[in-house]
Formats: sequence, C-alpha cells, structure tokens
Amino acid sequence: MSSIFIRDMIIAFFDILLILIIIRIILSWFPINPYGNPTLMNIIHFLKNLPEPFLAPFRSIIPPLRMGAGYLDLSPIIAIFVLRIIRNLLLSFL
Repeated sequence: MSSIFIRDMIIAFFDILLILIIIRIILSWFPINPYGNPTLMNIIHFLKNLPEPFLAPFRSIIPPLRMGAGYLDLSPIIAIFVLRIIRNLLLSFL
C-alpha cells in the first residue's frame, strides 16, 4: 500500500474519533428526556457510547470532579491531547 493512503487513513481515523469525542461533550450539556422520541434516544445513546472505549481509561485515571450540583469530566480533554500526540507520532514514522 502507498504511504500516502496509510497517512490519509490515520488522519481520517483520528479525525473521526476527535469528532465523536466533541459530539459526546456537546451532548453532555443537554438533558435527555427518557420519554421522548425512542429513535432519537437510540441515536443519542449510540453517539455518546461510541467513543467510550477510548475515554474509559482516562476516566479511571482522572475521575469526574464534583462541581456544586454536577460533575466536571476532564477525561475528554486529556483524551484529545493524547489523540493528537499519538496521531503526530504515527505520522512522523511515515
């Protein structure tokens, strides 16, 4: 395979993962109505759970911080930094 193809695949993979993490962050700002549209609920749960395998290790290292009545989850921010580092390292080897 061409190194350009591999490079493009690496960039696409990490960009998609970054977009999924950002979508999860935005979805966490809005309450979910459990009695709403079931199709929409399934899509929201799917989008929130998709990046979870990547975020879970960071959440186990840095648990969400209690902030008044809610929580502040720093794991997506740390995950984005790590994603960028891994992406840049992989691209530097090509």
